[in-house]
Amino acid sequence: MMGRVFAIAQAEMLILRRNRWLFMATLIMVLFALALTFAGSAPTGSLGVDMLTISVASMTTLSVYLAPLLALMMAFDTIAGEADRGSLGLLLSYPAGRGEILLGKGLAHVTALAIAMTVGFGTAGAVAALSGGAGAESLTALARLIGTSILLGTVFLVLGYMLSALARDPASAAGLSAGVWLVFVVLYDLGLLGAVVMDAGGWFTQTVFPWVMVANPADAFRVWNMAASEGVAMTSGMAGAAAALPAWAAPLSLLVWPLIGFVLARAAFRRVEP
Repeated sequence: MMGRVFAIAQAEMLILRRNRWLFMATLIMVLFALALTFAGSAPTGSLGVDMLTISVASMTTLSVYLAPLLALMMAFDTIAGEADRGSLGLLLSYPAGRGEILLGKGLAHVTALAIAMTVGFGTAGAVAALSGGAGAESLTALARLIGTSILLGTVFLVLGYMLSALARDPASAAGLSAGVWLVFVVLYDLGLLGAVVMDAGGWFTQTVFPWVMVANPADAFRVWNMAASEGVAMTSGMAGAAAALPAWAAPLSLLVWPLIGFVLARAAFRRVEP
């Protein structure tokens, strides 16, 4: 089984390299991470933290938007594109199950995301550490940011596979992916903000809101990174939200989502006819 999965992953990595997806994703992460690092360096003195801590807080916000977007851009064409090009029948004729095909493609895409996140955030983190210093906590926060960003991207990869299997063509898959990104990353938080304002500090705000928030993988990612580092939580303003939840809530949400998404993607893929 693993031999088939790795063979599919190797073929998918060649496609990513040929289409310059790996290069473009890495370049985007490097440029945005460096821009935020330099733009966010001003508060270091007033807050009493090193520049890397400020940089990690800024890059956490960046990753909430970019990691899901890059993942969906990689994933939306996975099945719908194969069907549109007429190569899905050939792919399904290989001695590999549909779950193995998804695993192989997912392994390649996760590897590409891991390279982009590590190089992008690692470069910005190195620049911040050299410019304004770095402590053990901020270095740990940077490593956590890279790892959780890869995990967040994995969530939206499998959701993208599901949408690609449900869509009739790549254009429809791209539209569905844009809608999913908008709902999870933007509209979900706006809806929660409206509910909190209407509740005016009542039962929903104090009891339900933290759990509803962490049910969203994007918010779980943010809370995990903020809760685990006192310096990052202080600079981000999310210390209160993080303190309202047990320490395991955000990690559990972000770890369960890829499994749920893969099960849904495999179920949708099984209904696709070549």
